[in-house]
Amino acid sequence: MKVLFIGDICGNTGRKALREMLPTLKDKYQPHIIIVNGENAAAGRGITSAIANEFFNWGVHGITMGNHTWDNKDIFEFIDDEPRLIRPANFPPGTPGRGYTVIKANGKQLALVNLQGRTFLPAIDDPFRIGEEIAQELRQKHKCILVDFHAEATSEKIAMGYYLDGLASIVVGTHTHVQSNDEVILPGGTAYLTDAGMVGSREGILGMEKDAVLYKFTTQLPARFVVDEGKWQLHGLFAELDEATGKATRVEKIRMREGEWVMS
Repeated sequence: MKVLFIGDICGNTGRKALREMLPTLKDKYQPHIIIVNGENAAAGRGITSAIANEFFNWGVHGITMGNHTWDNKDIFEFIDDEPRLIRPANFPPGTPGRGYTVIKANGKQLALVNLQGRTFLPAIDDPFRIGEEIAQELRQKHKCILVDFHAEATSEKIAMGYYLDGLASIVVGTHTHVQSNDEVILPGGTAYLTDAGMVGSREGILGMEKDAVLYKFTTQLPARFVVDEGKWQLHGLFAELDEATGKATRVEKIRMREGEWVMS
């Protein structure tokens, strides 16, 4: 099974990059299943049903979220009815939506799990315990499992990779918007990348206009962050999985830049 995962899509600039480059990515990798993180897709804060459907129409099969899940109130109108979109599974019990699902496309099935870290992020239930419980349950029927671990600390992400090694097929981090350079297949067969990076402006700061961010850092006063409209960058991960075992056989990070893009 060939799986394409695209990092945090940030605002209109990120959506533009995704729309423009998905055909190229499809041609190169021929993925069976495409997953994106969409928690910043609506002006950098949350997602709307219109944007989610836009992604699906472009060929995306599943959407994960993170700490900005609830920033756009539109999500409450559709999250319970859209099985292809998931939010972190370690949110409190009774939270709308679901923390995992099974994506079916092109004759393949991929179990998809979303977790959120606790280091430098709001207090939340234990992602390690809940992640293992879900992965163990899913493994009864599904060998191929992708976990999007939306977390800040690199140590917490690396720990999750080792913790789920052999249980999950792919553990990929999101949230920091900066792609890491540590793609690897762990000893138990899990494809791992600390952070997939983002899809958005490379001329701003983490996808936002730099002047406001600089103002906040230099004055410690409140500032309104707005998505930057500069040239884009697109980051992600590609992996091939052995469907009989669920183990990864190939992992490759993706880096593309508007106007001078490269793919590594």
